[in-house]
Amino acid sequence: MESFAGKRVVVAMSGGVDSSVTAALLKEQGAEVIGLTMQIWDYRNFTSPDGQHFGTCCSLDDVYDARRVAEQLRIPFYVVNFEKEFAQAVIDAFCADYFAGRTPNPCVLCNQVLKFELLLRRAMELDADFLATGHYARIAREGAYYALRKGRDAAKDQSYFLFTLTQEQLSKVRFPLGELTKEEVRAHAARLQLRVAEKAESQDLCFVPDGDYVRFLEEQRGAGTMDGEIVHVDGRVLARHHGTYRYTIGQRRGLGIAWPEPLFVVGIDAASKRVMVGEKPFLAVSAFTVEKVNWIVPPPAESFTAACRIRYRHHEVPSHIQCVDGNQLRVHLNTAQHGVTPGQAAVFYRDDEVLGGGWIGRAVLGTE
Repeated sequence: MESFAGKRVVVAMSGGVDSSVTAALLKEQGAEVIGLTMQIWDYRNFTSPDGQHFGTCCSLDDVYDARRVAEQLRIPFYVVNFEKEFAQAVIDAFCADYFAGRTPNPCVLCNQVLKFELLLRRAMELDADFLATGHYARIAREGAYYALRKGRDAAKDQSYFLFTLTQEQLSKVRFPLGELTKEEVRAHAARLQLRVAEKAESQDLCFVPDGDYVRFLEEQRGAGTMDGEIVHVDGRVLARHHGTYRYTIGQRRGLGIAWPEPLFVVGIDAASKRVMVGEKPFLAVSAFTVEKVNWIVPPPAESFTAACRIRYRHHEVPSHIQCVDGNQLRVHLNTAQHGVTPGQAAVFYRDDEVLGGGWIGRAVLGTE
């Protein structure tokens, strides 16, 4: 096990139990710990109609909790304001994806840009040896090469969200919780009497605290600009809709269409403002493209096999992958899957190691 004694480690403190235990364990091991919390969203822009408190990540309450834990641990603590960068890198992309007919994954972008580019840069400016986070994943050094592996707790493994990491970043980032289970982390928090030991998990997106992403999109970009037709895969127009951004692949609820069999959203064409629906068999996809690929390992050969995960809570599927060019892949799943969604991440594994990943583009027809 790597020793952190005498090392200066900046900890990304979110105010939750995971990052708090990370900071506490590192200090217990003799590291010089500095806590940094990102202020990424101005909650004064959001007023709940009933004054309800929402359990999102990165809220002002989380900032306060992080500060109180740092005081309890007697470590230096700073808040860094990344609101402008978050709006540009995450929120703008979130809106653009929905209005282009894709379903975005803002947590991957937040990790990529905010944590492992901007926050890591701040950590290095503080002459830190490492930036540590509370992610459930593992980094294994194999000579000069760093491997990213799944966390030991399969139920909490977060390696899927980390496929954008580079070798340089992996050399400077540490995940102290990677070998622990969530229960063990909670036990450490109780043992250390941390203020957040019983704090619940955060839910929903930090910038959509009530979960109503449609309201958020319409406030950001306006309503009524993406109205169009709901069309069956056989070409029949079945209904009208009030915005393609209201739908995502696999959606069944809220279609408002009487039909002999359950209908699902099977495609979204933002250019024509059409939402395509069909029976469940039409959801099955066996091949699709992947764009903007990042390899953690040396780029594989032109054709190779790996296990592919198409969303966070998804079991990997054995696949055959073809490199179309340096930045695009064609994935052929051994078993067709439901819910292959443009805009989501496709991440490739070999056993428990992350090889790399990218963004799902479009389904590939059998004739291609």
